[in-house]
Formats: sequence, C-alpha cells, structure tokens
Amino acid sequence: MNLGPEDKIAGVLTPLFALRSEKGLGIGDVATLREFIEWASEIAFRVVQLLPINEVGRDNSPYNAISAMAIEPVTLQLAPGSPEELTYEAFESATANENLTTLRRGQVKYERVRKLKRELLERAFRNFQLNPTANRESAFEQFCKGESSWLRPYSFFRVLMELNSESEKWDEWQPEHRDPQTARSWLTEQSTEMRTQFSTREKFFSYVQWIADEQWRELRRFAGEHGVALMGDIPFGISYYSADVFTEREIFHLDWSGGAPPEPYFKDDEFTIKWGQNWGIPVYNWPAMRAQDFAWWRQRVRGIKRIFHIFRIDHVLGFYRIYAFPWRPDRNAEFLPLTQAQMLEKTGGRFPHFTPRDDESTENSEANRREGEEYLRMVLAESGATRVVGEDLGTVPRYVRPNLRSLGIAGFKIPQWEFLHGRMTPGNEFERLSVTTYATHDHKPIRELWTEALDEKAPTREQAQEDLLKIAQFSGIGPREGLEYERDFYPAMMSALFSSNSWIAMVMITDLLARKDRFNVPGTAAATNWTRRLPKTISQLRESPTIRRRMKLIRELLEKSGRTRESSS
Repeated sequence: MNLGPEDKIAGVLTPLFALRSEKGLGIGDVATLREFIEWASEIAFRVVQLLPINEVGRDNSPYNAISAMAIEPVTLQLAPGSPEELTYEAFESATANENLTTLRRGQVKYERVRKLKRELLERAFRNFQLNPTANRESAFEQFCKGESSWLRPYSFFRVLMELNSESEKWDEWQPEHRDPQTARSWLTEQSTEMRTQFSTREKFFSYVQWIADEQWRELRRFAGEHGVALMGDIPFGISYYSADVFTEREIFHLDWSGGAPPEPYFKDDEFTIKWGQNWGIPVYNWPAMRAQDFAWWRQRVRGIKRIFHIFRIDHVLGFYRIYAFPWRPDRNAEFLPLTQAQMLEKTGGRFPHFTPRDDESTENSEANRREGEEYLRMVLAESGATRVVGEDLGTVPRYVRPNLRSLGIAGFKIPQWEFLHGRMTPGNEFERLSVTTYATHDHKPIRELWTEALDEKAPTREQAQEDLLKIAQFSGIGPREGLEYERDFYPAMMSALFSSNSWIAMVMITDLLARKDRFNVPGTAAATNWTRRLPKTISQLRESPTIRRRMKLIRELLEKSGRTRESSS
C-alpha cells in the first residue's frame, strides 16, 4: 500500500461509536467497522479515519482516555465464537435479560452497553480459564510478556478501579489505594484468598486487552486487503485520571491543566471564548521524560502503529508549547464570571499561560521550535514506515507549519479558514503534504450550517452564513437565487475538496451523508457529546436510493480528481 504524498488519496472520518449494524450491541464495533471499510472501498475511499480507540472513563470522551495503551472494550466484536472462548450458550444467556432492540435504537446507551459487553467478556474469560487450549494459553502468555511494561500497571489500576466502584478518580479512592506503592503494600497484607482473587481480576483485564489486540490487528490486515488505510488518532494528552498518571506521576506536572487559549470561533461556549479550553490533561514534565529517553511516548507510538497505517496527533501544537490552566476543569464555572484580578487572587497569582514559554520573543519561539522538533523526531523515529499527520489547528505560531513540513508531517487545511493577506487560498495552492477537510468531529456539519443560515431565529445565523459563503467561494459557487443544497452546493463543495492539491482529502461522515448530527461541542460536558449515531446500518446505507445516488457522484468526483487506485496507478 503506497501512502506517500505523491499519491493523492481521499478518506472518510467517522467515530466508531456512531456506526450501526443489524447485529450490533448498541455501539459501533470491530465487526461494524469491517462492513464500513468494505462500503468505503466500494465508493473508492482509500482511508478510513477514526477517533482514538483507547479505553475511556465515565465522560465517554475518546480524548480523555484512562490508558494511553489499553483499547476500549466496547469496541470489540462480541458474538458466539468471537472471541473463541465465547460460546453460543454463554452469549444467549448473557443477552437474554437485555432488550437488544431498544439497545440498538437511538443514541449510545453507554451504561447498558458496557454492562452487557463486560458480562460477555467475563463469560469468555471464565471459559478460557476452565477450558484452556495449549495454543490459546501460549498466545495469551506471549502477549502478557511482550506488553508487560504497560499491561501490568494498567491491570493493577483496573482492579483498583473495580474495588472503588469503577471510579477512575484515584485521588478519591480508599486512602490505601491512592498511590501505587501504598496499594501494593496494602495488597501484600491481605489474605491469600484476597490476593488470589486480585490476581485473577488482573488476568481478566489482561485477557480483554489480548482479545482487543487480536481483533484490531486482524482488522488492520482486513483493511489492507481492501486497499483501505486505517488512520488512527493519538491525543496529545492523557486523562489526569489514567493508569499512566497514577503509575508515573514524575513525568507529569499535576498542578497544571492543559488546554487551548481563548477561541472566538467556538461561539457555543462562554468559557472557551473568555478563558479558553481547559481539557484537564496534566502538563508533561519533558525533562523527566527526556531522562527516560521518552519511553512513555515511544510506547504510545508502538501501540498505535500496530493497528493503524497512518496516525494523526491531535493538537500537535502541544509538542511546541501548551496552554496551561492553574485550575482543573471542574472549577471552570467558578472562574467564568471572574475578572483577571479576581482570578489571580483566587489562584495565588498563577494564571493561564503557554508553557514551557510563550512565543512573544524570538528567543522563546526558537526554543519552543527546537524542543518541539526534538520530541517529534523521536515520534517519527519510533513510527518507522507508519505515516504521521499533525492536527495543527487553532492559534498556530509562525514556525510550526514550516517545521512540520521539514519533518515530513502533514498538517491540516480547513479551506474556509485558509486566508493569506486577505485572499482565500485556492485548493490548487495547498501544500501537497497536507490533509484538507471542511470539518472534524468538533465542528458543526455543513448541512447544519445551511439550516442555521436559513433560520432567521438561529442565534448563530450570521456565523453560519459567513462560513457557508467562504465554502461557496472556495467551491467556485457565485451568489444566485434558488441555490439548493443537494443539487448545487453539495456537488460543488465535494468537487473542490477532492480537486485540491492536498495529499489526503478527508470528508466527515456527516458531511458525506448530508447529515446535521454533531458528535461533540468542545469545552462542554453536554449529554449528547459522543453519543449520536448514524440513522442507518451499513447495509441500509448501501440500499438507500438517495445515498446510492450521492455515493455514485462521490465516486465520479474521486475518479475525476485522481484519488482512486485506478486513476493514480
């Protein structure tokens, strides 16, 4: 599979949880993704991009993982024979008390999905323990040995979570569990029965990760056979409440909370406009990481390249400098109404700022560029043949994009944001080493902008109209009466995107299907974040006359723009 930037390709970005299948268990999984890859390949897409697949906490955010390495168990295909230890009888018994029809409808019902999938995995694990085959047992032992550097502390953390009502908030656990050394000392003092039980639970969580590793690596092979590259996502940060932070506190500054500076574009959230986005991720202690030869980051890269052909680093700007808050996100409401002086009084003089330094002076900019390049060279060295993409949106220092290009890392182009000296940059002037897309999971779908632009009562009507005018300008659509979305706007904007000079042209699944569903509103804890699903299963997408007609158009545009395998060979 040639993934060099000399070969223009196109892809579709979809959150895995949003995909549906007839036999699914309330959330998109590996089996559903297999169907989606086949469908995408038929249309002539050559990349399927996903959000992060690491295990998440109770906020369900893919960007707030409780492990930099462990895979989210709800992504697994659980059916009779998958995994091998899950029998038909065990599957039927576990699902008997769950109404699968209602589970499959509407939004993701995380609590029910997790409970059901956990029960299925528990039953598979019990069967694995009772009836182990030599091959399976050997494969499991090899996996545990090979991944022990992260798997052992992760499994230990997960059992402690279980003992503390499945809460990942380790600083609120029982006092004897809040520190790894204290917790291990506590465990040695327990009865033999308790220690055996603890060990069995550690083995269970390791078993789940073994199954995840098997299924995802097989999916990578499947995608490759269909000429589709899987594109993964590494969030720049990790959750404060993660196994990583719990275990290796010395490589993080836990008294600072990473995020992004004030951003007027996201008008949905007052806090983001005034103070910025406070993601709650601990700030890295880069000198401590350097002393360990960046072992933690190298481990992350090895993990993602096992599964993905390309990976995107979310907020690659963080390698150069990151915006840090002296308070955690749960206090954002407390700080929202405060003036600068009131904020400083409450924090003891500490204030949100870029760390390790701002870019206000030439010396600072050069130091940030030099250190960021050092860290990214380490990532590239570890990634090997796996292609790396950097999400470089937001407040971008001047040196970042030239530096990324010099390293061979593709940055992003959002056409409606690309202006230079007051002139919109046409797609044929985009750098080849770039990824162009109209929207990510954080943005409003274009069909939603269209609806808002026509709605006189919509509070963000002016912004929607402004965004659409820019997309129309990029697409070569002049203002005229009777303009229709499906007939006029959709074909023109897709054609302009695919015709750009960018290496990868990426379409958000909602924009591809002309849907209005939004998956996430940045900086908020809205109940709808990370729960919305596509209205149709993959087979229904195939059968829908409207979607078939639209995908026929997409394939024609891909062929015309030279982004299909046939047109590039």
